[in-house]
Amino acid sequence: MPRDLGFSQDLEALNARFANDPQGAIAHVTTGALGRGALVSSFGAESAVLLHMAARIDPGLTVIFIDTLMLFPETLAYHERLAADLGLTDVRRIGPDRVELFLQDPETGLHRTDPDACCTLRKARPLERALAPFDVWISGRKRYQGGERARLEMFEHDAPRELIKLNPLAGTSRAELRAYMERHSLPPHPLVARGFPSIGCQPCTGTVAPGEDTRAGRWRGWQKTECGIHRVAGPVLREVGP
Repeated sequence: MPRDLGFSQDLEALNARFANDPQGAIAHVTTGALGRGALVSSFGAESAVLLHMAARIDPGLTVIFIDTLMLFPETLAYHERLAADLGLTDVRRIGPDRVELFLQDPETGLHRTDPDACCTLRKARPLERALAPFDVWISGRKRYQGGERARLEMFEHDAPRELIKLNPLAGTSRAELRAYMERHSLPPHPLVARGFPSIGCQPCTGTVAPGEDTRAGRWRGWQKTECGIHRVAGPVLREVGP
């Protein structure tokens, strides 16, 4: 799809067409009707569902996995296992630029003083580079995760990048995700059983108590719930704790 198209009317029609059909939406992207598509996955707590859906439709779909070099060892192992089990043939493990790391975070302590800058360095910039050839990116965000995600549409316009973003599971509940994983015998991320319903970088991810928001363990002590790759404008954090 040409990047100078007006998106609003097209996306409204796509949202109406695929409102209750996440697999149909993924299949539509894989046809190339909207341009070249890629799926961005953290290989986190709930990633198996979207990856399984994509693998059944097109195992050759490009999957981008951002290795920030600060991930849990369990996530790296899960990434290897899940990609192999699902037969995904184009999983691209990307990471931060080593020169930028040396200049901006030589002691690997940036996450303690400026997590916004750390996320930009280790996640947002690598993803910008990886997404440059693509027109559509498929994301695993859901409305039930709360915060800014509560208003998610399935298809949306990522204005700064001039991309279409597809959130196939936007309207899917946690119970539906669990049922899907059980139905297809998908292995859970090993940290879920240890109280991590949302999993990011090791230094910035903690356990979540019963009754808390699923992303409450991310960046505790900071008014920050997103790493920045999904933000289209504005700051991604404001410090509220010591």
